[in-house]
Amino acid sequence: MAAEIKTKAQQRQPVLLSRIEDDTQDVVTMAAFTPNEEGIITVSIDKYEYEVSEDYNQITHRRKYLAHQKQVTGCNYTHQTEVMIACGKDKYITWHWTKNGQRFGGYQTPSQPYCLQYDLQSHYVFAGLASGEITVLKINKNESQLITQLKGHSGSVACLCWDPKQEILYSGSADKSIILWDIGSNKGTAIELQGHRSKVTSLQYAQHTQQLLSTSLDGSLVIWNMEIKRKETPIWQESNQCIKCKQPFFWNFKQMWSDKTVGLRQHHCRKCGIAVCASCSSKRTTIPLFGFEFEVRVCDECHESVTEEQRAPTATFHDLKQSTIMLYPDWSKCRFVSTGNDRTIKV
Repeated sequence: MAAEIKTKAQQRQPVLLSRIEDDTQDVVTMAAFTPNEEGIITVSIDKYEYEVSEDYNQITHRRKYLAHQKQVTGCNYTHQTEVMIACGKDKYITWHWTKNGQRFGGYQTPSQPYCLQYDLQSHYVFAGLASGEITVLKINKNESQLITQLKGHSGSVACLCWDPKQEILYSGSADKSIILWDIGSNKGTAIELQGHRSKVTSLQYAQHTQQLLSTSLDGSLVIWNMEIKRKETPIWQESNQCIKCKQPFFWNFKQMWSDKTVGLRQHHCRKCGIAVCASCSSKRTTIPLFGFEFEVRVCDECHESVTEEQRAPTATFHDLKQSTIMLYPDWSKCRFVSTGNDRTIKV
């Protein structure tokens, strides 16, 4: 569940190396650095395949894929299998052989898929849906098998990032939250990260530093330290009365009548998950190990139990001054390229 943000986090300004603006083009949805070159390849909304020359000075149109009846929202290409997987607003996931454009298969999702990730070893496809769920699908040429539906977000899933080494899936959502799904352990572990004030639009994981980079429409870049051991957000408990003071909540008419009192609004402690009233949860604190980098509501007892060491931030915040759509890193040179709704490309 998304927590209400009450305070501002410290922000630092990254160094802007260059800026590209072109008002004649559509919004750039993807960009990447050219290997060993000081160049960038950008992508807009279309359904075409292009071939880039070896010197990166020419792009040649190869073919058009008749894969979707509506706008393509995500795609993933695997060089080892020469298979391209795509999803679109027509609620379909399709996969094609890039040698001749042959369609291998397709799968219809319950709602519109917005993003894709693929694991080569297990042949799992992860698709983030408008409903807030993540479809986990296993594909094998003409066949597909639904593995599971991951449920945790209250808003549409906007971006995904897969770490094949640790077998962890990261998802960012319109509900402003990021969820870490531990796929490899088969324990159903899901850890929540709260650090943005708007829709999370891009996620990138750096294996060499064990850091997660996230961007948002709020213009911020958050760098999360994933080397530390984080804890799962507690499940919110439901009750007809405050667990602490035993005062009834406003729907508990029976106790309200017997106690001759007015019902109170229900709140939840972000550290232990118990149901409490406003008076018993009047204090706020950061709980970085639970993913809360901003101050959130906690019960009075949990507020006393959180030490200064436990309040130490586990993420850094940077202002990109851009409503960011996408971020693509070049780890070898410690730089990244970002694109935004302002049709500007920043390096």
